[in-house]
Amino acid sequence: MKFLDEDPGLRDADSGDEAGVPVVQLEQELAAAQQEIIQLPAGYKAEEKARIQNRVGELLVDLQRGEEAFDVAREAFDVFAQAQQWEDAVQSCNIMFLADQPQSLAALGQGVWLAVTFPIDAELSVAMLQHIIDETPADSDGAAVAAVTACYLVEMRTKDKQRDNLSLFTNHMLGAVARRHSDISKQEQFDYWMEKMELTDPAKFLPRLRNVVDVLVQEDWWVDREAIWASLPDQ
Repeated sequence: MKFLDEDPGLRDADSGDEAGVPVVQLEQELAAAQQEIIQLPAGYKAEEKARIQNRVGELLVDLQRGEEAFDVAREAFDVFAQAQQWEDAVQSCNIMFLADQPQSLAALGQGVWLAVTFPIDAELSVAMLQHIIDETPADSDGAAVAAVTACYLVEMRTKDKQRDNLSLFTNHMLGAVARRHSDISKQEQFDYWMEKMELTDPAKFLPRLRNVVDVLVQEDWWVDREAIWASLPDQ
């Protein structure tokens, strides 16, 4: 899976990223991407440059150059938001979160809000919600809400093999959250926990996710939520 961390904590000490890619290779890929920006033809679309900037940001994160990664992804985010290309914007938010900078939690919150609001790639949406789980204490209700939302999005947006793969991942994620939250180990305990936590009804857990997002973002919104919401059909 491209976005999901299936084996957290595994890092090669002699490499720049979790997959063990040598630093020299990452630096070569970074130089090539930066050169690609320089060589963009006259009259290029801003989104073309921004997509390359997202790739640059990913490489900078792998090279542990977080401040640079955040800045380049933040610039790309503004372009994608202006163009209403929300999946690309969420990828920018993912990079900004991984860059581990002062505004990274605000980026996470906005990425989650966009990922749930718009029918973007389900795996990317799940990855953003996984970040919330990783960032919250073991007894956090917010982690439970994020995990069940991930399950819900997979059910709503995927089918066939992708649904099978992502459902296995998100169900495991929800089970792990239940264990760390309330020491759940049996099915009947899990069923009771789901009811007690009001995690069976999207009309109840999705508003709670908005509260989690508000805590992450505070007042540092980079998009006009009200305008976006008003533009959506059936609102």
